Amino acid sequence: MTPTVAVIPAAGRGTRMRPATRVIPKAFLPLIDRPSIQYAAEEAAAAGATEIFTVIDPNVAGLIEGHFEEELASLVGVTVTPVVQAEPLGLGHAVACAAEAVGDRPFLCLLVDELLRPGSDVLGRLIAAAGAGSVVAVRTVNDPAILGRYGIVGIGETHADGSFDVTSAVEKPASGEAPSNLALVGRYLFQPEIFEALSDLEPGYGGEIQLTDGINRLAGRCRGIVADDDLLDIGNPLGMAKAKHLLASQHPEWGKEYRRFTADGN
Repeated sequence: MTPTVAVIPAAGRGTRMRPATRVIPKAFLPLIDRPSIQYAAEEAAAAGATEIFTVIDPNVAGLIEGHFEEELASLVGVTVTPVVQAEPLGLGHAVACAAEAVGDRPFLCLLVDELLRPGSDVLGRLIAAAGAGSVVAVRTVNDPAILGRYGIVGIGETHADGSFDVTSAVEKPASGEAPSNLALVGRYLFQPEIFEALSDLEPGYGGEIQLTDGINRLAGRCRGIVADDDLLDIGNPLGMAKAKHLLASQHPEWGKEYRRFTADGN
């Protein structure tokens, strides 16, 4: 069954994008013709979500309501509702803040910092692999030196559909302690049991309540899929620049003109 609910954690302070995010929340930084949070909402809606809950800090609720107040053509029939995370206690805490709104329903979870490449479909693959359990998307990290930058999953049996059993999950493992080279990439399909897994977690890496630690508690009841294409990290200036270039070059209306400009400067 396709989940009709999505959660978009968007309460991050955007420290990697300072000074641009000193006043403007990072989820509202413009990316071509819309804020980045709208891309995530549109991706969720395309996958079947009709209720989207955005987890934000208290100062942003009005911006969310204002931006999505009038129905957008890409979000017809979709409601976007803010859920406040009063304190920045970590990604796991942010997801847990949506527990009451989501209730006992399965839900998609999308991180705003990770932008889907045009033509890719990660959420569809998560849904196809779900069955009755949770599913997480990962990517292969070929450089062992940077495994410590990510949440890394342990892998068990591989199934006929290409998904695999998640046997563990570790946030930013120390050198030599990563259980595999598969890193979480910010797209998830969770059963509501994730809220119980997060409910009594102690702060983990960085003194924050980590979503990765909650996923670790689902070991044996969670699968993973390897994303066909890397998502774009738009949480830093270089990643944002790359994403803008890619989206502009593939724009259906003026992408050809943009490509010509980048080729010859005219």
